[in-house]
Amino acid sequence: VQLVESGGGLVQAGGSLRLSCAASGLTFSVSTMGWFRQAPGKEREFVAAIIWSGSSPDYSDSVKGRFTISRDNAKNTVYLQMNSLKPEDTAVYYCAAALRRYGRTGNLYHYWGQGTQVTVSS
Repeated sequence: VQLVESGGGLVQAGGSLRLSCAASGLTFSVSTMGWFRQAPGKEREFVAAIIWSGSSPDYSDSVKGRFTISRDNAKNTVYLQMNSLKPEDTAVYYCAAALRRYGRTGNLYHYWGQGTQVTVSS
């Protein structure tokens, strides 16, 4: 199984980025896909998750209304559209996959990508 994130970079506060995560080697269409992030010196935290059908996505309070998670099962890809970025969104963002599970806890997820750096300057 491989999860490969892309789309990270440096952006000014108020700007936007779209992260992508391409999955291979798993039955993507039945997998819950999640995004997590980890800032320097902090614990990994949940950002967003989406079930196989794409309905009822879940967001952390810190990103709700600014970030949108979506998926394209035909392309085995999950996206994270990030708008109105803030310096506190700076972190390494990780894509994760859970087989027939759904939740905010990292331990529920079976597979992880290598991460992509997002840096928001003030």
